[in-house]
Amino acid sequence: MVAIRILSLLALLISGPAMAADAPKTTAHDFVFTAIDGAPLPLKSFAGKAVLIVNTASRCGFTPQYAALQDLWTRYRDKGFVLLGVPSNDFGGQEPGTAAEIKEFCEVNFSVDFPLTEKVAVTGEGAHPFYAWAGKELGALAKPRWNFHKYLIAPDGRLVDWFSTPTSPTAPRVLKAVEAVLSK
Repeated sequence: MVAIRILSLLALLISGPAMAADAPKTTAHDFVFTAIDGAPLPLKSFAGKAVLIVNTASRCGFTPQYAALQDLWTRYRDKGFVLLGVPSNDFGGQEPGTAAEIKEFCEVNFSVDFPLTEKVAVTGEGAHPFYAWAGKELGALAKPRWNFHKYLIAPDGRLVDWFSTPTSPTAPRVLKAVEAVLSK
């Protein structure tokens, strides 16, 4: 009897870490990106802040949105807001550069100083786990269909809204949503 209990306990201890790794993701804070400089960038490091996650590209007709993203970041960063740019080459091959080239492009052309991740896929089978989760959470219509798609995360990690590519980061609808999550 004691041997069975010991074996059961050992089985539980061995399977515990595997079960935790496979546990369903329930908030954005459960995901980790890699920063453009190669360091881990866990979204839980932004707990308590509102986060706008935007898939970006340097050679897109919507690339001028970088200026509005920087404006949004500047306007709200001291109020508990984070803007996270996620370079992706998924749409039309419009982000072909290396991490260093992307970072330099953003800094030189748009004075970007908000955090950027390494380049990742945001669609399809190889999509970054955050994007796969967000698509399941908000449904097919909320999945990125082009560059500069935006997801708004509440300070508690809940995915609360999304904005399509043509929606300017400084559109009244976006500003109202950001202010609403910042006020909670």
